[in-house]
Amino acid sequence: MAKEVKKVAFLTAGGLAPCLSSSIGFLIDEYNRRAPQVEMIGYVNGYMGLLKGHSIPVTEEVRKNALVLTKHGGSPIGNSRVKLTNVADCVARGLVKEGEDPLKVAAEQLVKDGVDVLHTIGGDDTNTTAADLAAYLAENNYALTVVGLPKTIDNDVYPIHQSLGAFTAAEEGAKFFANVVKENSANPRALIVHEVMGRNCGWLTAFTALAYHGMVAKDIEFLPAFGLTAKRQDVHAVYVPEAKIDFAEEAKRLRKVMDENDSVNIFVSEGACVKEIIQEMKKAGETVPVDAFGHPRLDKVNVGQWFAKQFGAKIGAEKTSVFKSGYFARAAAPNRQDLKLIHACAVKAVECALAGVGGVIGQDENQRNELRACEFPRIAGGKPFNVRNSRFRKLLAAIGQPLPRKTRVVANA
Repeated sequence: MAKEVKKVAFLTAGGLAPCLSSSIGFLIDEYNRRAPQVEMIGYVNGYMGLLKGHSIPVTEEVRKNALVLTKHGGSPIGNSRVKLTNVADCVARGLVKEGEDPLKVAAEQLVKDGVDVLHTIGGDDTNTTAADLAAYLAENNYALTVVGLPKTIDNDVYPIHQSLGAFTAAEEGAKFFANVVKENSANPRALIVHEVMGRNCGWLTAFTALAYHGMVAKDIEFLPAFGLTAKRQDVHAVYVPEAKIDFAEEAKRLRKVMDENDSVNIFVSEGACVKEIIQEMKKAGETVPVDAFGHPRLDKVNVGQWFAKQFGAKIGAEKTSVFKSGYFARAAAPNRQDLKLIHACAVKAVECALAGVGGVIGQDENQRNELRACEFPRIAGGKPFNVRNSRFRKLLAAIGQPLPRKTRVVANA
C-alpha cells in the first residue's frame, strides 16, 4: 500500500520549453482537486535549489490561481543545468562541499523538507538525473516517489512518443520565420538560414518547416504580379542530423532556386553535421566548451553559420543571414495541442504519485502509446527523428529536395 502523501515538491530543469509553467499549474490544480490537504513547494532553479535547500511554498493564493500558470511560458520557479552525478561540477559551482555526494545531499534535503513526492519537469538530462536520484533513494530506503514529466522541444526522449512543448515550439518557430524571411527583400540573391534547436534529433526542424510550409500554402496571401510569390517565401531545403547531405548536388539544386527566385531559405537543425564542424574547429586549434552533462556547447559551434559558408558562394548569394528561432520558440506559452497533452500528463502524474508509482509520464511507444509512468531505467535521450515520416517526405517532395538515402537507425514514426 502506498505511503500517504502529505507533501509534494516540484522542480523544473534544463532548457526552457513551452510546458514548464503549465505543467506546474495543472499539477497544482489536480492536487487541489484530488488531494487538497497536500502541502506543496517548488525548488528554485531546479536541482540547484534542491541542493541548496531553496524552495518557495505553494500558498493559498497560488492554489486558487494555479491555472494562470497555464497561460505563460518559462518557469515560475526557474531552471538550471545540474547533473547530480557530476560531483566535480557540483563542487566547482559551490552546490556541495568537497567530499559530499550530491545525490545524498539531495536525498537528505528532501527528507529534511518532509517531501513524499518529487515532480521533476525536464528533458532527458533532467529525467535521467531524476532516475539517478530515484535509484539512490530506493537503494538507501528513502520512502519517496519521483514522478517526472517529459519536457523537450526536440521530442527525442525514449520511450516517449510525444514530449511536452514540442508542438508549440514548431508552431512558434514557423511564426518567427514568417517575419525574418522578409529579409530576402533587403538584398538581391539572399540566402537565409533558419537554425532550429535539436542537438541529436531533427523532429523540431522538420515540423517547424512543415508548419511554416503550411502557413505559406494556406494562411498567407500573395501577389505574384508584383513580385510577392509563395515560391520565394517558402522553404527550399531542410537538413536534419539523421540524413546524409550531398552538398555538391544540393548546391546545384539551390543555385537554380536562387536564379529563379532571387532568394533561398534553408531550415537546419543545430545538431546537423556537428561532428564534422567540431573536427574542423579542433584542426584549427579551437576548443569547444561543454556543459555539465558533457554536451558540446552548440552556441559555440554555430551550425547555421557553417551551412551558410557551405552554400553561400556556391549558389551565388550576395548576402547571407542566419537566424536562430530557439529562444523565441522555447519561451512561448503552450498552444491548444500542447495544453491538452500537458493536462493529460499532469492528471496521470498526480494519479501515479498518490499511488506511489514512480517514472516519467508519457505515451509509451512500447505499450501502444499508452499514457503511463514509464520506468526510469528506460528513459534516455537522443531518440532520432524518423526521416521516413510520411509528412516529412511529402514536404521534401513538394520543395524538390531529394529524399534521404542514408539515415541513422530510427525509432519514432
